[in-house]
Amino acid sequence: MAWFDGFERSVALRYLRSRRQEGFISVIAWFSLGGIALGVATLIIVMAVMNGFRAELLGRILGLNGHLTISGQAVPLQDWQGLADRIRKLPEVVDAAPLVEGQVMATANGAAGGALVRAVRPEDMARRTLVVSNIRRGSLADFAGDDAAMIGARMAQRLGVGLGDRITLISPQGNVTAFGTMPRLRAFKVVAIYEVGMFEYDNAFVFLPLEAGRLFFRTGEDVSGIEVFVKDPQRVWEARKAIAAVAGQQVRMYDWQEANSSFFNAVMVERNVMFLILTLIILVAAFNIVSSLIMLVKDKTRDIAILRTMGASRGSILRIFLMAGTAVGVLGTMAGFVLGVVFNANIESIRQGLQWLTGTQLFSPEVYFLTQLPSKSDPREVVQVVLMALGLSFLATVYPAWRAARLDPVEALRYE
Repeated sequence: MAWFDGFERSVALRYLRSRRQEGFISVIAWFSLGGIALGVATLIIVMAVMNGFRAELLGRILGLNGHLTISGQAVPLQDWQGLADRIRKLPEVVDAAPLVEGQVMATANGAAGGALVRAVRPEDMARRTLVVSNIRRGSLADFAGDDAAMIGARMAQRLGVGLGDRITLISPQGNVTAFGTMPRLRAFKVVAIYEVGMFEYDNAFVFLPLEAGRLFFRTGEDVSGIEVFVKDPQRVWEARKAIAAVAGQQVRMYDWQEANSSFFNAVMVERNVMFLILTLIILVAAFNIVSSLIMLVKDKTRDIAILRTMGASRGSILRIFLMAGTAVGVLGTMAGFVLGVVFNANIESIRQGLQWLTGTQLFSPEVYFLTQLPSKSDPREVVQVVLMALGLSFLATVYPAWRAARLDPVEALRYE
């Protein structure tokens, strides 16, 4: 039996080699192999990019914002110290930090633009490792007092300011004077410039010490809200129920999933649609395997009849063509797997090279919110793609191989 299996393999390989040397019917087979390889590679790359988008957005959003924000009902949050202490005692909560937040216009050197001010305590800012670890100029040690400000690198570039320069913040909540309502404005010294890699934050966020924010927005001892950090962001609803039970007052709560649902829903929908479209590419390549094997069976009709008269069984003929067709699918799948993995490992370098060659920006941070093209391969998804491609390739060979096995050698030799 072992000799017979070796015989089947040698015949299948000889059919493949002879087709390549003769150049007969091989074009369809090579297109099938290339189609499967491109389909598998593209599917692996797209899934990795989608996973990278979600992971990068989630990491940056949760690195700069609390998992849950508590605020007053259209008024500053009062008695926030007691509320924060009660929240910190909950087992689901890691920390609760006060903040003062408001929309302003930032201006310097004749340039102006909208900005979001977030005033936090210096010790709370020190725990935001995403910002602290990405300070490009300046130091967190200077983030104190009522005259300090920390801005993003893109805002600094847009306003034309550097370390030690001043930016003026203008609040829409003006001061009432005898001459009417005057805009509230104040200049702050830039003590640090950060770059977290997310365009929205690098371009529009201004961090102030909590006391400076209180003075600017005139909240007194009150705060705009409390940022709550929980142990498991994916189970923020459990912490939300527990906080509502201990709040003791009417508060408004919204978590990171509500605040950013549009981002993640869009990524998930696009990911599912792309998976479906790219799976169709692999399916089309599998149909090419069917057509190429059917043509091979027709071309090798006399050879099949001779093998049958020499004692080869229907099962042997079936396995010969199954191996011949599956080889195309296996080679294409493995080539696509290697191409996809290598591309993912060097995706940012490839993007930079393409931008240099074409002279265009292929990944605008203003549109995609990130400054680099992310990629995060999930081994389980890669295995699923490879198994799906192998399964479709095998199914594509079943019908042509069955037709070859059902061929009557007498009828085949009679018409030759």
